[in-house]
Amino acid sequence: METLQQDDPTELGTYRLLRRLGAGGMGRVYLARSPGGRTVAVKVVRPDLAADGDFRDRFRHEVEIAKAVSGRFTAPVVDADPDAPLPWLATSYVLGPDLTDVVAAHGALPERTVRALAAGLAAAIQEVHAAGLIHRDLKPSNVLLAADGPRVIDFGIARAVDGNRMTQTGVVVGSPGYMSPEQALGKDVGPAGDVFSLGAVLAFAATGRGTFGHGAVSHASLLYQVVHGEPDLEGVPQQLLGLVRACLAKDPAHRPAPSEIVAALAPQGVEGVLSDWLPSAVASTIATHAAGILDLEAPQQPQPPVAASFGPPPAMAGGMPTSASTPTPGYGYPPASGHGGTPAAYSTPMPGYATPPGDAQTPGHGTTTPALATAPSRRRVLGLALGGAGAVAVTGGAVAWWLGRGGDPSGTATGRSGAGGSAQPVEENFTTPPAGVAPQPLWHEQAAEDSTTTDVPLLIHDGLLLVSGDPLVAYDVKTGKARWSKPDICAPGSQLLFRDGKVFLTDGGAEGVLVARDVKTGEEVWRSRLGKQLGVEGTIAIDDKNVYVTVTDYSRATSATEYRTAVAAVSHSTGRRVWLQHRDWGTKDYDVQGTVSGKHLVYTDSNYNLTVRDTATGDQLWTQKIGDDWAWQPTVANGLVFLPGEKLTAVDAETGDTRWTLSPKGRRGFNNPAVIDGVLYVSDYDRGVWAVDVKSVKRLWLCEDQDRGGPETFVRVGMTLYCASGPLSGGVIALAAKTGKVRWTWTDDKDSGAPWQMAHAGNRLLVTNGPEIYAMPAV
Repeated sequence: METLQQDDPTELGTYRLLRRLGAGGMGRVYLARSPGGRTVAVKVVRPDLAADGDFRDRFRHEVEIAKAVSGRFTAPVVDADPDAPLPWLATSYVLGPDLTDVVAAHGALPERTVRALAAGLAAAIQEVHAAGLIHRDLKPSNVLLAADGPRVIDFGIARAVDGNRMTQTGVVVGSPGYMSPEQALGKDVGPAGDVFSLGAVLAFAATGRGTFGHGAVSHASLLYQVVHGEPDLEGVPQQLLGLVRACLAKDPAHRPAPSEIVAALAPQGVEGVLSDWLPSAVASTIATHAAGILDLEAPQQPQPPVAASFGPPPAMAGGMPTSASTPTPGYGYPPASGHGGTPAAYSTPMPGYATPPGDAQTPGHGTTTPALATAPSRRRVLGLALGGAGAVAVTGGAVAWWLGRGGDPSGTATGRSGAGGSAQPVEENFTTPPAGVAPQPLWHEQAAEDSTTTDVPLLIHDGLLLVSGDPLVAYDVKTGKARWSKPDICAPGSQLLFRDGKVFLTDGGAEGVLVARDVKTGEEVWRSRLGKQLGVEGTIAIDDKNVYVTVTDYSRATSATEYRTAVAAVSHSTGRRVWLQHRDWGTKDYDVQGTVSGKHLVYTDSNYNLTVRDTATGDQLWTQKIGDDWAWQPTVANGLVFLPGEKLTAVDAETGDTRWTLSPKGRRGFNNPAVIDGVLYVSDYDRGVWAVDVKSVKRLWLCEDQDRGGPETFVRVGMTLYCASGPLSGGVIALAAKTGKVRWTWTDDKDSGAPWQMAHAGNRLLVTNGPEIYAMPAV
């Protein structure tokens, strides 16, 4: 920014000029102020160009475009006079640098800032396209970063969607490295071309370099890479990688629409994600610079206007002026480009800095408020606009797809890993995101640190999520708010079982008691003590009639510390004992995980045994060793029990005989599987995910390109298979159920040390990572 010189006018229209902002082949750009105190940027055409009738027509066209696209995230035109002796255009002034200079000064931007930037720029593109235009030159230097959000500037090469507005012959349209492949090839460019440019801009913001080349790279090389090469996305945060990759698809039809991106990144509104969106260092620099700008006054001894003394434009280097008119370092306000582009002065006022009475109205904006004309008042407005310079975290790791085109709520999951409990559908539909784009959590809550453990599946019923721990809490599936909370009734790690409107658990405060509580209220329904010298230790599984529990029999002690253990069935309608069977000494360990399927109660213990009992009598049908890894919930389906290990083995639930084995075919062994509608889903030790037909033992597909830990919890909703993995590199993976192709992955980047748990209610996913609880759209 430079002081005014002898050859500079002091006024244009009703605006007092304060400083020079820059210059280019088209003219000069000035910082100016209206009579009411509004700070604006005024672009003035050179006298020789003003005498060119064709140029005046193009300038008039540019003014029309600027007025047409004036919106929240583009630069509104304040005033213009294309018919003046020296045509000029005034826009509001953005108190902020361009993206190129921010990255040069501060490096790659943090993920939360890039996410907010993406939402704002997508909204800006929406505004441009809604006006029937295509920008065609979205690049970092045409993106300004203000405290209240980004602004897209420079519509000098914009054209109508129908192609009627043609650019000047011989003008290079677009910027190598940021233009779309179709634009680089000289083909027709549609709205999807701006989406490609958006992806390249976001990659630059996230990595600090051009995705198709950086440094001393020729334009020809950049264009070739755009058309034929793969983008370099190393360093793009995992949560944004899918979005950026989708935007950079070579085929325009495969790119997401701007409206989809906005809905994904800001389902509650763009303004929400732009609250304190900039890194503190950038925000502080803007605040300091803004204070100086707002305090500027016109020179005390202004020079008389000079009508036509601009002279030739300064030499250009890399699109920036090299004369003394170079903008203040760190702010990089680009000059008017040689193709007639608009300067970076396309800007909007600070939030709360309203248009004073008598000033031109911003197109599409509301009524004005009284001016804040003095310097102290402007400082007060600045304080309100910038707020604190601290960062604020955006909830969740990725993007959400909200109510819109509707979803497919069909499809149910069965079995322990595939079940959503007895959850009732939440009446919501969510749009399907583009490939690679993960949904953002609908809500996030944090339970007590000991409320979720590695081996306790989630329990969902009638719109409630119950989380085991002290206190026992029931969360509303739709809002995440606690519907009820009961302290001192549930020991951390206790398994919760549900049936007929009741939740069953052992009493954390009274050892040896099985308690039934009303799911909706948490109030006690009944409690059952099985005998004077019998203590209930934990729940195993539940079916239509009974709750199955482990029991300590104190009457059969071999020493002061050695007691006989048993398994019992308790009627969940009355709380009365149905049967009790003592366990073999070799299988008596208290740590038990189990499930029930038809007539078979199947459980494992920490002495590495798998045991099957008859649910009607409790008689033990068979037991066998399972190796040195017992920490898995037995999977039972189609009369088979599935055993993980070096090979996946299916044994007959009635006899224990091996029915078939599945070889990993050169890969390492298998984790615990799940069976959903006749398809077995299992991960191997190399993070591959398999789909196998249970009857034919034919592998349907193998997914090898997911980057999370081997999942052991699977939920299928409609045509999507959701996998919860962890604890190492944990997160949620969404796969196409028919092909195994990765649709998206998501993680919160919090290492809880616990495997992720997951269930579903209608078309919502409920996910836990240790104490972190999330609700996500199942899309």
